[in-house]
Amino acid sequence: MSGVRGVAQQQPGQSIAQALALADAQRQAGRLAEAEQLCRQVLAASPGHAEAFHLLGIIAHQAGNLPTAIELVRRAIAANGEVVHYHANLCEMCRLAGRPKEAVEAGRRAVALEPRAPAAHCNLGIAYYDLEDYDAAAKCYQQALVLDPEFAEAASNLGNAYRAQKKFDDALPAYERAIALRPGYAAAYNNMGTALRDMKRVEEAERTYRKAFALTPEDPSVLKNLALAVSDLERKEEALALLTRAMAFAPNDPQVYTYLASNLIDLHREGEAETAGARSLALKPDDPDALNVMGRVAAERERSDEALDYYRRALTIKPDLADAHNNMGNALKELGQFDDARAAFEKAIELDPRMTGAFFNLADIKKFHADDTMLRAMEEMAADIGSFTEEEQTQLHFALAKAYGDLGEHQRSFRRLLDGNALKRRRIAYDEAEVLGLFDRLAAIFTPELMREKQRLGDSTPVPVFVVGMPRSGTTLVEQILASHPKVFGAGELRQLNQIVAQVCSSDHGAAGFPEMVPGMSGEQLRTLGAKYLASVRGLAPDAARITDKMPSNFLFVGMIRLAMPNARIVHVRRDPVDTCLSCFSKLFAGEQNHTYDLGELGRYYRRYDALMAHWRRVLPKSCFLEVQYEEVVADTEQQARRIVAHAGLEWNEACLAFHETKRPVRTASASQVRQPIYKSAIGRWLPYKDLLTPLLTELPAKS
Repeated sequence: MSGVRGVAQQQPGQSIAQALALADAQRQAGRLAEAEQLCRQVLAASPGHAEAFHLLGIIAHQAGNLPTAIELVRRAIAANGEVVHYHANLCEMCRLAGRPKEAVEAGRRAVALEPRAPAAHCNLGIAYYDLEDYDAAAKCYQQALVLDPEFAEAASNLGNAYRAQKKFDDALPAYERAIALRPGYAAAYNNMGTALRDMKRVEEAERTYRKAFALTPEDPSVLKNLALAVSDLERKEEALALLTRAMAFAPNDPQVYTYLASNLIDLHREGEAETAGARSLALKPDDPDALNVMGRVAAERERSDEALDYYRRALTIKPDLADAHNNMGNALKELGQFDDARAAFEKAIELDPRMTGAFFNLADIKKFHADDTMLRAMEEMAADIGSFTEEEQTQLHFALAKAYGDLGEHQRSFRRLLDGNALKRRRIAYDEAEVLGLFDRLAAIFTPELMREKQRLGDSTPVPVFVVGMPRSGTTLVEQILASHPKVFGAGELRQLNQIVAQVCSSDHGAAGFPEMVPGMSGEQLRTLGAKYLASVRGLAPDAARITDKMPSNFLFVGMIRLAMPNARIVHVRRDPVDTCLSCFSKLFAGEQNHTYDLGELGRYYRRYDALMAHWRRVLPKSCFLEVQYEEVVADTEQQARRIVAHAGLEWNEACLAFHETKRPVRTASASQVRQPIYKSAIGRWLPYKDLLTPLLTELPAKS
């Protein structure tokens, strides 16, 4: 960007010229008040003096007062409209003020007055760029380079124009030219990094951003872009540190807070994300990206209607924001509005035909047929799969697996599952020994003696109902049956129990940790843990007689639940082991289910889970622990529903049989299934894949 130039021109009258020269020297030294006073003295002696008005405009611009600067430069032009850099500076000021049409008008006038001024062409190009007229911008930058072949800034800007048009083969050489002309040109490295990131060459993008970072370690733009790259590479904590650093250097940059909010959502720190997003909107209330990220915050906090409002506001301002359409589709899906969700995903794809996340989301609620245009589009992308990031490749593999499964092409479907799971497994940290070791430690700590010794010491609340089991075992169906009861609030998959246990560990037991801390816990500590959990969920439904928590992995805390809340109900949902595991293997989970992306690891995890549940059955009284078999719910829904409702301590209600009609957000991988009446097609799902599942079947408990 050429920027605003403050040059004091010679004018008739030596004393005026000297005064203006001195004023410009004061301005360049940062003594703006003294510079302004000198200009005012010139205007007092020579009213309407063009250069005095122009220099006052430069001073106002330097002081951060753009509206005043623009008005003063316009007065300079009114006094003398034939000075090129008056119009060129007005062009840049209007652009910075968010008035690109006025900027283009001023830039055109500058170029008309002096067609051979490269800086004027460059400024006009920047104005066109802001108007998203990238072709016109590129032509301006090209002309600037014709006039001044060593104009490094114009070369970098030309790269930006090509990048915006996705002409990456032209963009990269333009950036290289800029860097060759100006070695150590941080902005060109920064811009090149963004082009590489757009090309999905994220590792190269990171390396290029780091070159810019080495040159300008305090540049917020570089820090933000580097954060985006490392976030793409799933190094979320590192991205957070970079954004925090950027915030220190640019505390009033709304984009920093938008990126920060998005990163905090990925780290499951929704409260902090909401604070960051609100700060972004306070700084720029109509920013569509900030509205979009606040929609994500609301969705994560299960405020679906609020999330939809944010997405719609974002799209009112920027109708072509594909990510907001995709996010809106997810919110609509959770509410069971599948036709509207499908339309939202399809709109996102129309706007961004390579948005693999939208294809992945659409596949979850769509039944594919042989001549499906969406299937053809995914297959075309798969033919060029190396041009996508690993995360996008993973999404595409899972979406294609779902499509081929719909068509009954089991071999093709399973090959895609193998490829998608292998990519996902490569990108996650899963310490199998540590995880399986926890199962052993739990069984060793929660002995029958411990359970008897500490029974009835916890909080006496009967409100919580915990629905536990393996993912994809039917836990969402069971919760939906309960949530259809008028006295029950279905809270979905809550993280509170895990978080509260961790808090109690760190505050009361130092390094002991869970579960080793449990034998030393007093009755007061157990009651405190139970009361904290109850308080955390009571805010969701203050008047509900029962609140369900359907976090499947809470099966790890069954003993802790019994001690901290002895009157809480626990429902353990079981499904055929192979159907359960195949269903897990076929899902790309939003949360951490790191044991599900390798068939052998998945089988070993299931075997240890199965043994732990047998342990809980031995040490817990039957009154608090109900086992429900998914296949039996399908075979006789009413009988099993009555068992579940009775176990929750509630009278029967016929609404529990119409669970698929219950209007509430469902945020699990089973969101679409529980909107349907009971169906039997999921039973024996694994049989067509039997010959492909040897690594899993070898590890699972023998089928009885």
